[in-house]
This record gives sequence, structure tokens and C-alpha cells, in this order.
Amino acid sequence: MLGISYMTQGGYDKANGELEHMKTIGRAEASKDIAEAREKGDLSENAEYHAAKDAQGLLEAKINELEKALANVRIIDASQLDNSTVTILSNVRMLNLKVKKEITYQIVSETEADLKNKKISVNSPIAKALLAKAVGDVVDVMTPAGGMQFKILEITL
Repeated sequence: MLGISYMTQGGYDKANGELEHMKTIGRAEASKDIAEAREKGDLSENAEYHAAKDAQGLLEAKINELEKALANVRIIDASQLDNSTVTILSNVRMLNLKVKKEITYQIVSETEADLKNKKISVNSPIAKALLAKAVGDVVDVMTPAGGMQFKILEITL
């Protein structure tokens, strides 16, 4: 059984939209691909048919996985959160003490993480080190790139 995960309403709506797209358009396209491949003759030697069936199986697995994940989601209301310490949805401005560079990350759910937009997963090494910390705290983080140290400068929602 999957554990509870937390998402914003926007993240939930996006994931639910992807699920509906896969269930309607994705399934219809998979069925069409199978039907087209079936028309090409002997199914035992029809590579297109087997590839289409495999693609359909992968699609169904993705649908199943996303349905299970969404069934265990709790929507977070940012207005109910306290910004005195770092929590999910916090925007954390911090100073990398090693390179003396400021960076801001937003702590988000696993499915909403997007490093290009400075959104890091609550399960990432940096987010785990920051959770429950306050402004002024210094945190040590072990990442795949090595050890880092950050000083928290500001926490906002």
C-alpha cells in the first residue's frame, strides 16, 4: 500500500488531468494502433502488433500507478501552514556557505518537483535537511554531488 502524499490543488488537478488524458485519448490511440497492426496479417510474426500490445500494457500500468497515487493524496492549503519553520510549500531563500551564493527553492510534493523552476521534492536530500528548520539555522546536506552547507535566510509561503 502506498503512503499518503501531499500536493497542492494545482498539482492534483494537473495529475488528474494527465490521468484522464491517458484514460481517454491514450487508450483510444493504443486501441487504434493495435487494430491497425492486427490488419497487417499473421499475429505470431507481427512485430508492430506486439509493440502496440506492449505499449498498451505500459499505458495501463501508468494509469494504475497514477490512480493509486491520487487515491492517497491529501490536498494542502497553504493558508493553513506556518512559515516560522520550513514545511512543504515553503519558499526557502538560503545561502550556500561553500560558494557564497544565494538560492531559493520551493519544497513541493514528489510529483510537482521541477528543478528548472526551483521546485524540489520534499523527499530530496536538501528538502529533508531543511524541514522543520527556522531562519538563521545552518543545515548540512549530503547530496550525490557531495556535502553542502546552507544558512536559511528567509521562509515564505
